Amino acid sequence: MKTILKYFTFLFTILMLNSCEEVVDVKLDTAPPRLVVDAALNWIKGTTGNNQVIYLTTTADYFGTEIPKVSGATVVVTNSSNVDFNFLEAVPGEYICTNFQPVLGETYTLTIVSNGVTYKATETLKSVASILNIEQKNDGGFTGDQIELKTYYNDPGDEDNYYLFRYIRNNTLAVFRASDDRFVQGNTTFDIYSHEDLKANDNVNIRLMGISRQYYNYMNILINVAQGGGGPFQTPPATVRGNVINQNNQANYPLGYFSLSEVDETTYTVQ
Repeated sequence: MKTILKYFTFLFTILMLNSCEEVVDVKLDTAPPRLVVDAALNWIKGTTGNNQVIYLTTTADYFGTEIPKVSGATVVVTNSSNVDFNFLEAVPGEYICTNFQPVLGETYTLTIVSNGVTYKATETLKSVASILNIEQKNDGGFTGDQIELKTYYNDPGDEDNYYLFRYIRNNTLAVFRASDDRFVQGNTTFDIYSHEDLKANDNVNIRLMGISRQYYNYMNILINVAQGGGGPFQTPPATVRGNVINQNNQANYPLGYFSLSEVDETTYTVQ
């Protein structure tokens, strides 16, 4: 009896090991590709802002290794005086304008025609406060041993303002933070950036961008999704829609956003 039990124990172990090596074929739902619009027109302080780029791609399969580029599209940005700024395709999916005219408070309309479908979006170019200074703190974070950078700026007191911060450490992936002036109206305030790997001699490129309220809401949702906000029991978020509308079929909406921002930029070297 003991011999029989040992045999079945051995056989069960072998079967378990074999089942662990079985390849599982995961079948994912597929959907027609959607247009993805990366149309963030940024006017950096001290520049003409004439050179702008818009990127067009489509969504790809989950296991895809390449991002499909969209070629042959017509891309035009028009101001309120009906002046057209044409974005011409330089390389697949990359459309460049060299004579754009940024005007603070001006409203612009983006028109994209691709594969017989027309897409439109409207947005206003928002101003931004200047970066005053960067303050470094070496005992930040929850554990008190992380480096923190505080970016100071003066919020204008005569209007509601919305901001987008972008931090790039040593040319790595960008980190974004969206904020408003509800509690700092007209005061000097700051934004905080820290990273567990931040150390002396690291270079951090910092951008402060003025954005619209609608873009602020959009970016807040994206940032929250990217950071996994809401806890483990939150309902998975739906696809985040931008302001670009399919004029032929609104149900087949594109992804991405058309935004215009004045930008102040600096690079800080960690001490």
